[in-house]
Amino acid sequence: MIIGNGDIAGVLPDRNDLLFFAAGISNSQETRESEYERERHVLLEQDKKKHIVYFSSLATFSGDTRYTKHKKIMELLVKTYFENYTIIRLGNITWGKNPNTLINYLKAHPDAEIKDEYRYVCDKEEILHCRDECARSPNESSRD
Repeated sequence: MIIGNGDIAGVLPDRNDLLFFAAGISNSQETRESEYERERHVLLEQDKKKHIVYFSSLATFSGDTRYTKHKKIMELLVKTYFENYTIIRLGNITWGKNPNTLINYLKAHPDAEIKDEYRYVCDKEEILHCRDECARSPNESSRD
């Protein structure tokens, strides 16, 4: 089963033995609390006995924004409520139509100021690799 309909969800296989949760906040600059609450509510509605694959963010390691705090809370909810889980922390994706991704923003704003910062990017092949790894071992014990 796939929860979500964005760029990440679009490359995932629909499977009965795994719950791919790719229904998150599509803009890391989001300020509406209702959006964060929506994702939390949708997560907690899912079958807790299913093996969930939750897509999080590498920004949880270094960020201190509303978005990264939310992602840390969501990871904790996954670990607390689901019997089996895999948490995949992604960088900025390099494909798709979401105008809020780093790559799409830079494409749309070629004159954007680029600061001296590091950003990790993740291409579609990396997601497909993660997908295939989950496909090979859905019944293993929980891991992240």
